[in-house]
Amino acid sequence: MVINGQTFFVMMVSAANALDNSKTHINNMNIFPVPDGDTGINMTLTMSTIKSLSKFDGTLSDCAEKASHMCLRAARGNSGAILSLFFRGMSKSFKGLQTADSYEVAAALKRGTDEAYKAVMKPTEGTILTVMRACSDKAERVKDKYRGDMIGLFKSILKASEEALANTPNQLPVLKEVNLVDAGGYGFVVILTGMLAGLKGQPVVAKEPTTQQTSSGNVFNEFNTEDITFTYCTECIVEKSDSFKGEGTATEFNKFVCEIGDSVVFIDDDDIIKLHVHTNNPGLVMEKALEYGALATVKVENMRKQHTEIIDDAPVVVTPAEISVPISKKFGFVTVCMGAGISGVFSDLGADRIIFGGQTMNPSTQDVIDAVNLTPSEYVFVLPNNKNSYMVAEQAAKLITDKKVLVLPTKSVPQGVSAMLSFDESASPEDNMEIMTEAIGAVTSISVTQAVRDTTIDGEKIENGQFIGLMNGSIVCAKNSPEECIEALSDNAADKSFITVFYGEGVSAEEAEAACACIKEKVGRYAEMNILDGGQPLYPYIISIE
Repeated sequence: MVINGQTFFVMMVSAANALDNSKTHINNMNIFPVPDGDTGINMTLTMSTIKSLSKFDGTLSDCAEKASHMCLRAARGNSGAILSLFFRGMSKSFKGLQTADSYEVAAALKRGTDEAYKAVMKPTEGTILTVMRACSDKAERVKDKYRGDMIGLFKSILKASEEALANTPNQLPVLKEVNLVDAGGYGFVVILTGMLAGLKGQPVVAKEPTTQQTSSGNVFNEFNTEDITFTYCTECIVEKSDSFKGEGTATEFNKFVCEIGDSVVFIDDDDIIKLHVHTNNPGLVMEKALEYGALATVKVENMRKQHTEIIDDAPVVVTPAEISVPISKKFGFVTVCMGAGISGVFSDLGADRIIFGGQTMNPSTQDVIDAVNLTPSEYVFVLPNNKNSYMVAEQAAKLITDKKVLVLPTKSVPQGVSAMLSFDESASPEDNMEIMTEAIGAVTSISVTQAVRDTTIDGEKIENGQFIGLMNGSIVCAKNSPEECIEALSDNAADKSFITVFYGEGVSAEEAEAACACIKEKVGRYAEMNILDGGQPLYPYIISIE
């Protein structure tokens, strides 16, 4: 038995369905309790577009190329980016092949692993990369044994991958501390399981609960964007927790959504909630949704700025060529952020396009490509402002050939703001990259958010619902209020010159002033401190210290 195009297609769809069915479990394996991109969702969204092919009758080379292309443009978050690069490597290895036996599959797995490793500047063992390498190494060792036996080969590499996954806690102490295996590695094992099932003629089928509309709101494709007075088109699917299983248990949530927006579609099924709403506060929708279970999918579009057309389950596909604009200037900026206030700051600093995204809402490769193509500049600087968006932005840059895209390593909003403030219109692109990167390193980024799960980090127990203070992305403290977190982190502002505080949704200007009084006490008399309404969801405070 060998693998041809049709077989590979069935294997890939089966893998995508297996991921879809396991995404909540993978999400719950996240180590840190902060609201983040969710590994399961990112990996699922990266592979889900493959299913839109419906069927495939071409060669193995053609199928692998199409699947790779779709994954690459749909990739979200670091895990999704790594996964898409793995399949891109496989596609390159399969190029020109009608079919593949064990030798060709082993070579493709090796090429995929190499592509994934190359994309990570400092690969960490005990992650999805380790599991990928165990898979490809095993295939290379047993390729002679399983000539003509693809099922035997995949059983063998699946076993090796499971063993590598089980060993990840011994390679990453933080995994061992919380008694978890790596979430991305687990997702990769799920993919191999799905591929093997497809190979055996028993492909995994996605679990799609029957839904029923319980709201009188318009269906997704019956609204006119021009008539909408709310900025953000917000959609999500919530997989209900056990306490909310059953039809009609989310009436209060439905009422809440109707109060803060319009064009509401609310489906309250036994196992899921699916909603669509136009609102100015997507973060509030997400926070409320988390009370009922786990977010399975999230989509937020800024309708005023991007003029996006949304149709339920059939999004309008716009190719880069269709949305390109003529080049009219030398430099341009694309930035990723959430919150009307923060978006306004970036616009004031000269950002041409703003992608609404960040924690919980990682943009895809295609989102970045579209934003760059809408920027009328010869050189476009992209500011991801989040560690989970950086690799996706880098992938997008490689796919754009008609302009030069430079991705800045900004991991937070404060770093992004500092980088743009240091931009010099008269300097060369290379000098600006150096200047802005240096500015990024001079910023201390502090943020406060609420824990979404119980965990233990560095021996300190953190309870679901506690507020946690982070400095440069690392958890520093867990307290019972945002104010206590700021107090605990305020020493970092001592003797600094510039402090900017962005307060988020649900925080008033008066509350922000009171909460940050302790910072004012620590800075010098000549320090400049600004407290601004950022409007960001999930993070009551984001603070820049320079």
